[in-house]
Amino acid sequence: MSQAALNDGAPATTGALGKRLGLLAAGLVLVALVSVFAGARYGMLLLIGLGFGVVLEGLRFGFAGPWRAMILRREPSGLIAQLLSIAVVSAVAIPLLAGHPGELVGAQAPIGFAMIGGAFVFGACMQIVLGCGSGTLVNAGSGNPVSLLALPFFAIGSFAGAYHLIWWTGLGALPILTLSGTTGLIVTLVLLAAVTAFILWRAAPGTVKLSRRHAIAALILAALAIGNLVVAGQPWGVVYGLGLWAAKGYTALGGDLAGSAFWSAPGSMERVQSSLLTDYTSLTDIGIIAGAFGVAAWRRGALSAALPGYPARAWVATVVAGFLLGYSSRLAFGCNVGAFFSGISTGSLHGWAWFAAAFAGAFVGIRMRPALGLEARK
Repeated sequence: MSQAALNDGAPATTGALGKRLGLLAAGLVLVALVSVFAGARYGMLLLIGLGFGVVLEGLRFGFAGPWRAMILRREPSGLIAQLLSIAVVSAVAIPLLAGHPGELVGAQAPIGFAMIGGAFVFGACMQIVLGCGSGTLVNAGSGNPVSLLALPFFAIGSFAGAYHLIWWTGLGALPILTLSGTTGLIVTLVLLAAVTAFILWRAAPGTVKLSRRHAIAALILAALAIGNLVVAGQPWGVVYGLGLWAAKGYTALGGDLAGSAFWSAPGSMERVQSSLLTDYTSLTDIGIIAGAFGVAAWRRGALSAALPGYPARAWVATVVAGFLLGYSSRLAFGCNVGAFFSGISTGSLHGWAWFAAAFAGAFVGIRMRPALGLEARK
């Protein structure tokens, strides 16, 4: 290559490096500002959220995609990576919860009619928009038009689902059932191993059982989830933060939350009236969006703004599915993160019920996509 050509390429390379250094600096400044104005713990949670976003987008690790790959092509790598990450978190989280009952809480919830139905609907809708709770945040942060449209309706749905939650749980539910202590950890790890063995048995011949990329992402994600539990005192979650954003908007417009047993509860009202910078889930949600944005900008220098050539019914389906993602996840006490990942890893049996119901719903959602104009019929 000529010296002239090398010189021509230098400014572009220098410019790209400058943008990337700017992205890193912006992230650090944001964390520092939150630490100064809200406190070091909140700055740490934003940093953890940024880590979630970087891993999920940077290593292309998610929940909806691997489920789809297993259902359609029997490719197990992504799903096995999810189970691996849950196992690593379980090995640390369950003993921590047993040793610090007054300081740490798990993602524990009762199994009931609404919970199972909500998980089923969530599983279907996350395949319609190709994103769960964390996936919608990541995809919106990286500029995906479908997720950018779905996200505000997800937040509204989460708010509405929480608004009606007490009525739904009144339809009937079991007491909260947990696997705790050494015995609970052993049972959890055995169940995870059994599910992994079944997935490997069902995998298509010649497929990669666990790719290096998925394994690395699973381990980093587990470390971040453990960090979230230690710093926040509660497991990684997504859905509550989105509903809180909508609740703040509702009250800002003059809405009254007195009609909701959930939102009028003292703890909820305190969060609605407080800064988002002091809400653990909101901080990690914001971090996920910002982290995904940073990775997208780092890679391409710009976000993906290409608008899919979908028919009108596909965009309507995206709005409806986005709302139902939020609403159903509140009835199910979480999404793939709050119920499946954090529920199982902190010993809650509702996480296993959620997994079964949502995976069944995923089959329905995959079949609905072509009819809704979201992909070509096969």
